Amino acid sequence: MIIWFATGNAHKKQELAAILAAAVPGLDVKIPRDAGIADFDPDETGSSFYENALIKARELRRLLDAKGIAGPVVADDSGLCVDALGGRPGILSARYGGLDGGKIGAAERNALLLAEIGERQPRNARFVCAMVLLRGADRFCLVQETLEGEIIGRGETGRGRGGFGYDPVLYLPEQGKTVAELSEEEKNRISHRGKAGRVIAGILELSCQK
Repeated sequence: MIIWFATGNAHKKQELAAILAAAVPGLDVKIPRDAGIADFDPDETGSSFYENALIKARELRRLLDAKGIAGPVVADDSGLCVDALGGRPGILSARYGGLDGGKIGAAERNALLLAEIGERQPRNARFVCAMVLLRGADRFCLVQETLEGEIIGRGETGRGRGGFGYDPVLYLPEQGKTVAELSEEEKNRISHRGKAGRVIAGILELSCQK
């Protein structure tokens, strides 16, 4: 079974493929460039994670339809929400610190975030992932999950070399590690994307059994 994932991020593709394959063996996760769709980056005009996830899913479905390519589409929108910053960067996580909607590197974003939060307490924060499984224009399943933690302390620049994005700056007290210090298996087991992906995988598994 082929499923199309509405992202241009290879890290996200790798994570989702591992999460879904555990429930649906033989599932083949493909992304837009596998269909010859370059630079997939639709305008995320929604006011929430789930609205943006649906925008991405519908845009990829439109592009695939134009090529005569069938198959369910999965899309996610995720980001970091920091309580001391009023929930920012939130849905603008990927573009945080960028000018005119542009993007800066992950290390620069993390440094900017740490500088902005400064000594503020509490440092509670969470990763949020909204994931949608689109089966038709108005036929979809949606799930939203979180990974709770706290921003590392002032003077730290990040811990760990794994993961991507904000992973080095979100510390998980129960694990005693940042997200970037988790193994791939640990991260997939507890992450916001892992939790949401397993719900979607369960729906796909039931579909395959019919």
